[in-house]
Amino acid sequence: MVRTLLALKGRLVRGALAHLLSAQGDIDVVAEADTPLAVRAALLGERPDVAVIDVDVVPVNQLVRLAAAADGSHGGRLLVLVDQRRAGRLRAMLAEHRGWIGFLNRDVPPDRIAEGVRQVADGQVVLDPDLVVAALEMADNPLTPREREVLDVVAEGLPVREIAQKLGVSPGTIRNHLSHIMAKTGARTRWEAVRTARDACWI
Repeated sequence: MVRTLLALKGRLVRGALAHLLSAQGDIDVVAEADTPLAVRAALLGERPDVAVIDVDVVPVNQLVRLAAAADGSHGGRLLVLVDQRRAGRLRAMLAEHRGWIGFLNRDVPPDRIAEGVRQVADGQVVLDPDLVVAALEMADNPLTPREREVLDVVAEGLPVREIAQKLGVSPGTIRNHLSHIMAKTGARTRWEAVRTARDACWI
């Protein structure tokens, strides 16, 4: 049995997929989650073989850290579901692709997700070709990894001082990052920078 975690938005959608996967006979849905914190707790608590995670539940920049926390070498393998229209989110991860991370279009049939769960559990490469093409066609992300991390925290609505504390740097460093971010995005405020970056799939 492939012990599986489901992390998707919407109880109805998540429950329907859980039912369909469990009916396969070789997949056991051991946990469900709909927030990054719940996903991390389930990964560490249940130690699933595979976690099916919608990228809208866990931001891309947190996925690798979640897998590492669960030890991707023997458990905590990820099958990431992505809306093809937002495939730009994958660009950074494609370069870091490992056997324990697979990617599928969010709109694939449930049977394809079940097949993907088996493949990722077996260490096979799972890359939806349409997603790869869409990701490569997206505009290059001008933001550095640190700038993306800063914007992710900005999106939480925290003031500069708390952002600095969370990232372990000085407020002045955060202000410098924000200055560079706003110059690159053409935004007038940090909130506008977040919207611009999200619309462009940079974060």
